[in-house]
Amino acid sequence: MLHKDKLLARRIYLYLGALFITSLVVSNLIFQKFFYWNPFGDVTIFGAPLFEISVGVLPYPITFLITDLISEIFGKKKANQIVVAGIFASFFSLLIVYTGNVVPATSWSPVNDDLFTSVFGNTIIAVFASMMAYLLAQFVDIQIYHFWKNLTKGKYLWLRNNFSTFSSQLIDTFTVVFLLCSFGEIPWGRFTGLVISGFIFKIIIALLDTPFLYFFVYIIRKRFKLSVNQEIDLDA
Repeated sequence: MLHKDKLLARRIYLYLGALFITSLVVSNLIFQKFFYWNPFGDVTIFGAPLFEISVGVLPYPITFLITDLISEIFGKKKANQIVVAGIFASFFSLLIVYTGNVVPATSWSPVNDDLFTSVFGNTIIAVFASMMAYLLAQFVDIQIYHFWKNLTKGKYLWLRNNFSTFSSQLIDTFTVVFLLCSFGEIPWGRFTGLVISGFIFKIIIALLDTPFLYFFVYIIRKRFKLSVNQEIDLDA
């Protein structure tokens, strides 16, 4: 690979990593706001609206799209590195939020101590729960993705993209809601409804992002003249 192509490939990997980490950190910071979206009328699941979910779920599926794209183009090792970087970034953001919560607000501060604590006070528990779920789900996603990639010899991109995401999102949704209920952040009565709603919503998003994965893979393969199942080795 030419030197200029290698520089471009590294820049693409850097930007994908930036999008991944931003989506992950923001999802942890905004999780406490819940909303519901019910395109099917008054359909409920265990007494709750069909899609009663945290706004933190909105940017989260982007992380799975990006790890699948990195896995496809740059390989399993680079995908795992992004996951580890995301964990570091999340805990570092937690430290910053904790420090901001400890420092007393001035009398004229637009955001006083009580309001700041109300919004970010549970971030420690949220990040811990999210990180445990995220760590497990992302590594499962990468493992399953490459299992199907090797099994199909790089063909059927839609198969490995959706199968890996379905499995990992189920693990992620169940784990994070279970931990939040265990810590008393969410009442147990909402557990089943939130798990099912969150999982169905994530499945829909995973299906919708498949064309985007195909598009980006096509563009990158064409630019770097990659054949099916060929990856860019950034360490070479």
